[in-house]
Amino acid sequence: MRLTILGGGGFRVPLVYGALLGDRAEGRVSHVTLYDEDPARLTAVSRVLADQAAAAAAAAPAAAAARRAEAGPGAVPAPSVSTTTDLDEALRGADFVFSAIRVGGLDGRAADERVALAEGVLGQETVGAGGIAYGLRTVPVARQIARAVARLAPEAWVINFTNPAGLVTEAMAEVLGDRVIGICDSPVGLGRRVARALGARPQDAWIDYIGLNHLGWLRGLRIGGRDELPRLLGDPEALRTFEEGRLFGADWLRSLGAVPNEYLHYYYFNRDTVRAYQEAKQTRGAFLRDQQRGFYAEAGRDALPPGAALAAWDRTRAEREATYMAENREAAGAGARDDSDAESGSGGYEEVALALMRAIARDERTTLILNVRNRSTLSVLDGEAVIEVPCLVDANGAHPVAVDPLPLHAVGLVTSVKAVERTVLTAAAGGCRAEAVKAFALHPLVDSVGVARRLLDGYAAAHPGLGYLR
Repeated sequence: MRLTILGGGGFRVPLVYGALLGDRAEGRVSHVTLYDEDPARLTAVSRVLADQAAAAAAAAPAAAAARRAEAGPGAVPAPSVSTTTDLDEALRGADFVFSAIRVGGLDGRAADERVALAEGVLGQETVGAGGIAYGLRTVPVARQIARAVARLAPEAWVINFTNPAGLVTEAMAEVLGDRVIGICDSPVGLGRRVARALGARPQDAWIDYIGLNHLGWLRGLRIGGRDELPRLLGDPEALRTFEEGRLFGADWLRSLGAVPNEYLHYYYFNRDTVRAYQEAKQTRGAFLRDQQRGFYAEAGRDALPPGAALAAWDRTRAEREATYMAENREAAGAGARDDSDAESGSGGYEEVALALMRAIARDERTTLILNVRNRSTLSVLDGEAVIEVPCLVDANGAHPVAVDPLPLHAVGLVTSVKAVERTVLTAAAGGCRAEAVKAFALHPLVDSVGVARRLLDGYAAAHPGLGYLR
C-alpha cells in the first residue's frame, strides 16, 4: 500500500512514520512518498525517517524473538521512502494521501498572530481572526490539491490534517465527497485524559463527543454502558489531575455538564487569553518558527552522524510539547504542563491516521472521532457541513453515529462558527474582499466591523497571497 504525505517536510511527519514502523499486519503501508515545495526540509525530515528505520531495525532481533515466542509474525521491512517537489508525481499511484500542508509556513502563522493582537483580538492559527486568515490562504490551495487527487488518484482516500481542519476538509469535500476525512489529535488526547482521570482505559470507553474541529465538547464517557462523566464532574480533586480540569476549573465544568475541547478556552476566557498573549515575550507561531529553524539547520547539515537527526528531532519535539498552550495555562493559573498530559495529548493524530487507513484498507471496523460531512447527525446544520463526531469506519469510509442534540449554548457557537467557515469558502471561491470582511466580522471573537476591515487590511499587507481578494 502506498501513502503520500503532502507537507512531507513538516516537523510532525516522523510521528506518522513511527506509527507505520510499528504496523506489521498484512496490507500495511510499504512505501511513503514525501511531497514538499522545500527540498531542504525534505532532506532534513527524510534523514530523521532513516534514523527511525535504523533504530527499528536494530531493535528488531529482540522484538522478533519475542514475537516468535508468541507465534506472531517475524520482522518486516520498514516502509521505503521517496521525496519529490512535484505534486503530480507524488499523487500518482497513491492509495492514501495524507495532507498536512502549511500555506505561508510558520512565518505566516507568526504574522497571523501579530496582526490580530495589534487589534486586540485573538490570532491563534485555527481560532478567531488568525484562523480566518489562515483559511483564506489555505482553502484555494486545498481545492487545487483536491482537483489534482480527483484527476491523478481518483481511488485514493485523503486524510486531512491541514488546519483549519474542519474548514479545509469541507473545502476538499466539494470535489472529493466522502473520500476526504479530517482528523485531529485534540479529541483523542481529551478522551485519554478524561479516561485516565476516571481510572479507566481509553480503549474500554465510549466517548460521547460532538462539535466542530477545535470547537467540541466531551459530554459523556461510558464504560460498560454506564456514563462515568458525572462522577468525574463531582470530584474536584480528580478534575485537577488533567489539563482541561485545570484550564477551565471545576466550577465551570460542572456548570457546562461537559468537558470542552481545550481550544474552547479561547472562547470562554477570551480576554484573559488575549491579554496573556499580548504580554508574552513571543507568540506561539514565532516560537515554533525560531525553534524549527534550529532543528532544520541541524538536521540538514552535511556529514551528519547516524542518529543525530532523530536526536535533534526528539529534543525539539519535547520542548514543543512542554510549551503547548502555555499562555492559556498562564491565564488560568494552571501551572506548567504535566508530563502525563503531554504524553496523552501528543502524537495522537498519527494513531488516528493509521487506524483510519487500516479500517478502510482492510475493513477492520473501528470507531474514531473524525471530521466528516454531517448528513443528518446535527439537525442545526445542513448535510454538507463538516462536523467532528464519533464515526463507525469500514471499507466504505467513515459514517457518523447518531448523537443527542446540542444544548443551546453550544448551538449558538457551532452555528456562528460554521457560518464564518461558509463565508470563508465563499470568499475564497469568488476572490471576494467583502465576503472576507464579513467572515471576520461575524466571528464571535471579533467585536467590530471596523476591526474586521482593519484585520483584512493588515493580513493583505502581510500576505501577498491574499491579493486574490478584490
